[in-house]
Amino acid sequence: MKNLLLRLEYDGTNFAGWQIQPNARTVQGELEKAFLKTFGVELSVIGAGRTDAGVHARGQVAHVFLKDGANEIPEDKITKAVNSCLPKDVRLRNAILLQNPVHARFDATAREYSYTITTEGSVFKRFYAWTPKSPFDKDLLKAAGEVFKGTHDFTTFSKFNSETKHYRCDVTDCEWTEVDEQTIRLKIRANRFVYGMVRALTGAMMDAARGRRSPDELQRSLLLKDRSLSSPLAPPEGLVLERIYFPAELNLPF
Repeated sequence: MKNLLLRLEYDGTNFAGWQIQPNARTVQGELEKAFLKTFGVELSVIGAGRTDAGVHARGQVAHVFLKDGANEIPEDKITKAVNSCLPKDVRLRNAILLQNPVHARFDATAREYSYTITTEGSVFKRFYAWTPKSPFDKDLLKAAGEVFKGTHDFTTFSKFNSETKHYRCDVTDCEWTEVDEQTIRLKIRANRFVYGMVRALTGAMMDAARGRRSPDELQRSLLLKDRSLSSPLAPPEGLVLERIYFPAELNLPF
C-alpha cells in the first residue's frame, strides 16, 4: 500500500464544507469521486483540516493510501490525471508518493488561516471577504488580536462538537495587517483549531473594533469557558486555510 500526499486548493463557495455528508456537495466527496475515476478503486481522502461551508483553502493537505489493485499511474502524471476528473473549484497543486506513511491530520504540527475584511462593497470580493455594514476601528481590531495569543481553552469562542475531546489550543500568531486602505487581513496560526474557532474569534474581535467589547472583557470571557459569552460568528466567505505545517524532519516539499 502506497502513501500519496496531496496539496490542494478550493473555492468553498458552493461546498457544504470539507467533510462528506449526506445529500450535500463536499470537497472530500468530489475528491473521492475523482480518485475513483482515476485509480479505479474506492479510496478515502483524509484532510489535515475540516473547513466549514463557504470556507476556502489555498494550502489544504490530504493523504490517500493507495490500495493494491489501484491503477498504476506515474507519480508525475497523478496531479494532471486527478485534476481532469475534478470540478473547476477544486485543484490539486502537488501529489507525491512517500516512502514512509504520513497522516495529513495527525502528523501536522500547525495550521494557518487568513481572514479578509474589506470596506469596499465589490461584487468581485463578495465571496472572498467580509464587508461589514457598520464602521469599525482598525487599531481596536489589532489590539483585540493580542488577547488570543498563547495557550488557552477556546470553549467560549467555538462551536460544540461531540468529537472534540478538549478545546485547548496554542495560538502562536494572531495579527491583523492592512493590505490597502479598504482591506485588512488576519493571519492566525495554531497547533490546532476547534470547530468554528477562527470565525468566532473574528466576530469577537470585530465587536471590540466597534467598541462593544474591551480586550479585558474578551480575556475574562475566554477564561470563563462559556459559549453564551461569545460574539456572532464572522461569515465564512473571508476565511481561507492557507497552510499546514509538518515536522522539518519529514522533509516535505510543502
